[in-house]
Amino acid sequence: MTSSPSIRLGLDIGGTFTDVALEVGERRFTTKTLTTAGAPEEGVLAALRSVIEAAGIAPGQVQLIIHGTTLATNAVIERKGAKTALLTTEGFRDVVEIRHENRFEQYDVNIDLPPPLVPRRLRFPVRERIDAQGRALVPLDEASLAHAIDALAAAQVEAVAIGFLHSFTDPEHERRTAEALARRLPHVAMTLSSDVSPEMREYERFSTACANAYIQPLMGRYLTGLKRELKRAGFTCPLLLMTSGGGVATVETAIRFPVRLIESGPAAGAIFAGCIARQNGLNQVLSFDMGGTTAKICLIDNAAPQTARVLEVARVYRFLKGSGLPLRIPVIEMVEIGAGGGSIARLDALKRIAVGPDSAGSRPGPVCYGQGGDEPTVTDADVVLGRIDPDKFSGGRIALYARGAERAVADRIGAPLALSATHAAFGISEMVDENMANAARVHAIESGKDVRARTLIAFGGAAPLHASRVAQKLGIRRVLIPANAGVGSAVGLLRAPVAYEIVRGRLVRLSEFDAAAANRLIAEMRAEAEAVVRQGAPDAEQLAEQRSAFMRYRGQGHEIAVTLPVRDFSAADRATLSELFEAAYRRLYSRSIPGVDIEILSWVVSLSAPAQGRLGTAADEQPSEPKPAVRHAVFDADSGEFVETPVYWRADLAPGARIKGPAVIAEDETSTVVGPQFEALIDRFGYIELNAREAENP
Repeated sequence: MTSSPSIRLGLDIGGTFTDVALEVGERRFTTKTLTTAGAPEEGVLAALRSVIEAAGIAPGQVQLIIHGTTLATNAVIERKGAKTALLTTEGFRDVVEIRHENRFEQYDVNIDLPPPLVPRRLRFPVRERIDAQGRALVPLDEASLAHAIDALAAAQVEAVAIGFLHSFTDPEHERRTAEALARRLPHVAMTLSSDVSPEMREYERFSTACANAYIQPLMGRYLTGLKRELKRAGFTCPLLLMTSGGGVATVETAIRFPVRLIESGPAAGAIFAGCIARQNGLNQVLSFDMGGTTAKICLIDNAAPQTARVLEVARVYRFLKGSGLPLRIPVIEMVEIGAGGGSIARLDALKRIAVGPDSAGSRPGPVCYGQGGDEPTVTDADVVLGRIDPDKFSGGRIALYARGAERAVADRIGAPLALSATHAAFGISEMVDENMANAARVHAIESGKDVRARTLIAFGGAAPLHASRVAQKLGIRRVLIPANAGVGSAVGLLRAPVAYEIVRGRLVRLSEFDAAAANRLIAEMRAEAEAVVRQGAPDAEQLAEQRSAFMRYRGQGHEIAVTLPVRDFSAADRATLSELFEAAYRRLYSRSIPGVDIEILSWVVSLSAPAQGRLGTAADEQPSEPKPAVRHAVFDADSGEFVETPVYWRADLAPGARIKGPAVIAEDETSTVVGPQFEALIDRFGYIELNAREAENP
């Protein structure tokens, strides 16, 4: 008797498109539909019905749904969250506005700082004070607290962040405040900074707590409503949410800590690229995810995406570090720029072409969608340049209005610059490609890495259209376009493990290291993480555990991450921890500092269940030179002219097929432009591999 196949579904809501990937055993079904921004669940259900029908199964047969979304990110960027207040220690209500007192753009006399999510009139002081060792210097003043709660009631706030000084050392005052608030205002959402970010540095901790509270009502309503609508549509399986750190968590955890969903969709894309790298034995990869609204770039080494502990959102100066709102959460580190297919092109005050960061979204969308958009976008430029077949876009579900795109590009960009529509479109394309290449260069340099020796893995609806040109600008000689690239993040959701990370701020000097106390702390953290993971993976036999600590020399202002052994500590481990720290310090700074005490600031425990499913099976490669399905004119960036170019359908290409550029390889969800400097190979997994051709001798 054969067992029934595993049926799992990945669902990714972007700013422009909603992507779905359904796996029924070894078979995969995908679809891409326009996001219904006003009511995202409507677009979700339409996409689910489409893919379920294509697979020939009933909704009740789906065993698991994993969801990634940009709703949390967009709420913060667009300032569309709840009316939120902050209760904080008396004398510290302006911490979120003072920030670090530094200027991220030193010579800009008109510098604009991102305004806090909570305005000053909604930041209320409470008389209390705990010191850095967790001792109560000033007891929680009940009268002061009652006065603050009265003010909250009068202001009719929807959410409250509670952030007291040094509460990460002892959360008692925050918890008592939450209890009093719940008795008086039971319908107000609450976030404790000691829960959402129990670490030192009050600005980052308060900022994270405010962001969590700001989006909590919105995400709570959305996720609760989505669960209800899924059940009504016949889906009875569990629903899990992708987190920014690359794992998945339960709906209950996501509603409590929605700030962990800020980079939900992009993280799934990085997981997808990491799996592709592992499958192909690639040690150095640059992940390039370009959708309808943004482009995301991530460095991946040994199949593991680069990670970080702090994320900045809503940057005022786009790429400039320090110009956004810091969130202290586990996150896959990447650079994200407003350079998607729907990014709007315009001329700046100096008549230079600028692209993004604002997007036409799904409504009205690019001009070529014919839904009322009148500003040219990157997709419009690609249509004008012949890279997209207007009749085959999105599998023919969306007919594109090519003349409208050409007219918008000509009127808004071409006419003021005395350029034809073609060259104006090329200017838009070159600008967005250079922006992405420059962002990748800067990100790699900041990480001390070189992109030129890396393989570029491109996915998302727009990335394959631009990948060969971006690779050419970066000096990258190999590009990989995986199967189902147009919905790569949705596929990545199905590869992500159920995982959760716990962080605790606890200052420990190695000269005073107490092994028993450290073991108790880690045991408590592991139990808390396991409780969350077991909700999403109750049958997992074994959980993978990782431990680390953030350490520094005493007197330093910043710490570094050090991997810890997964076992109980003993008194002899004082020397072990010192050796681990100094080895990590030397890797970063090529030296150590003898004779200085070392201290641990934060402890980290991460648990994960095994990931499920495979990306695909290999097939034998049979060398062939396929014939094109059609030919049409595509603009060539090097010659500056249209060239009659062969177009191939990806579904017709078998492993081993070779195609010399220039060419276009089309599929329902995207198209791959093979530049004249590249040759395409369909590899054993059915992926499109672009390899730079050697320069021909004159």
